[in-house]
Amino acid sequence: MSANGGTKAIVAALAANLTIAVLKFVAFVLTLSSSMLAEAIHSVADSGNQLLLLLGGKRAQKAASPEHPFGYGRERYIYAFIVSIVLFSVGGLFALYEAWGKIQHPHAIEGGFWWVPLAVLVGAIVAESFSFKTAIAESNPLRGKQSWVKFIRNAKQPELPVILLEDFGALVGLVFALLGVGLTLITGDGIWDALGTGMIGLLLVAIAVVLAVETKSLLLGESATKEDVARIRTAIEAGGTGIIHLKTLHLGPEELLVAAKISIGRADSGQDIAQAIDDAEVRIRAAVPIARVIYLEPDVERVNAS
Repeated sequence: MSANGGTKAIVAALAANLTIAVLKFVAFVLTLSSSMLAEAIHSVADSGNQLLLLLGGKRAQKAASPEHPFGYGRERYIYAFIVSIVLFSVGGLFALYEAWGKIQHPHAIEGGFWWVPLAVLVGAIVAESFSFKTAIAESNPLRGKQSWVKFIRNAKQPELPVILLEDFGALVGLVFALLGVGLTLITGDGIWDALGTGMIGLLLVAIAVVLAVETKSLLLGESATKEDVARIRTAIEAGGTGIIHLKTLHLGPEELLVAAKISIGRADSGQDIAQAIDDAEVRIRAAVPIARVIYLEPDVERVNAS
């Protein structure tokens, strides 16, 4: 993912959610629909999440320091993890709490503005569809031929998977809200509004759990993709150098650490070894440009006697 692509998707989602949040709050004030309140809080939480992602991207650009010699690239993972917590607590748990209260004391949608929530929800679906379309367009070059599930699980850049899941969750949540509000208006029974709110809460909790699991894995430290590891192996071995073992680690979405122990000839001079290492580093960076930090340790491969 290019940084610009991720930022474009975040900004599109932020603009959509801020506008939608205001309209949903207006609809809630006019109708006292719990589904509208849950959706309004959902949009506020999403807007805050997008601000967090932008902040994480900005902080990740800080230069390396003596205290953080490998830079601040993982800031993006940290803020993505915070997003999952916000979505779980502010979005999901609040909606479930509101649904529980409404189930105990259901009431029909009040006021003479019955058409307002329907208009707001339809408009919100249109706006969220635009945001979702932008996220899909920015993700497709990176996704390649992967399925969407595999892309979300394997992506090293947290922003696009987060926005994709948020936008998808927002669209499904809006459908739940539309069903809840619509059935309440038709039947006059507020239980449908409460059930729609509960479905929104369960959906947000599920999405938050998925995001938390995936970003936790990134925070712990993930290796390069299988394709990049294969390219690195090929680059090292292209100079006739053997690999004893190879390890990779993402220091950030666009920064990869490569550490390998390579085999050398017993008669190789120090100058030959240094040149072989320099050449291998050049080939690695050409094959995998995000390989920014490379440590190659020469050693003599030992063959166990049978």
